[in-house]
Amino acid sequence: MHLLVGLGNPGKAYARTRHNVGVWIIERAATRWAIHLFPRGMAQRGSGRLGSELVELAGTLDFMNVTGPPLKGLLRDLTLTPDNLILIHDDLDLEAGRIRIKQAGGHGGHNGIKSVIEALGTSRFVRLKIGVGRPAQRQDSADYVLEMVTSDEMEVFGPCVERAVDALECLIHRGVETAMNQFNVREGKESGEL
Repeated sequence: MHLLVGLGNPGKAYARTRHNVGVWIIERAATRWAIHLFPRGMAQRGSGRLGSELVELAGTLDFMNVTGPPLKGLLRDLTLTPDNLILIHDDLDLEAGRIRIKQAGGHGGHNGIKSVIEALGTSRFVRLKIGVGRPAQRQDSADYVLEMVTSDEMEVFGPCVERAVDALECLIHRGVETAMNQFNVREGKESGEL
């Protein structure tokens, strides 16, 4: 079984902020894979199959900066380990709309990832990072990720969300190495444009 968790903050006030892009991807995956998400506590969760693979989808387990303990509890309840986890989250260091798959690593200043690493006692789990870009020079990063996405940005994020769900399908069916080779490239480079 694969546990896919999209990081974000609960509540309508945060639903369309950059920090919740992981949740958008869980919602899109659920729609594409015909998995119904049910509210469970602060989370939306649902189980189903992607081909022959069992998947559990979860979004917004708790507020971003304290998401580690509920994630640890969810892994325990499902009798899974971090090896079964794919964590989906925003990344300031990636250009808006880019995606990157990573097998392990530090938190890179992301407090949600920091909370997960501390709770699980390991940084060895798969991440699907979604680029949200950096704020303007004088804007605080925390304020930036909590702002609503503009309509212009949604034109970038729409295709990105679809590509991220494609990446999840590749991760589940073909493994981390193949997915990294396929999706950790610039879009134009795949077709020889770069």
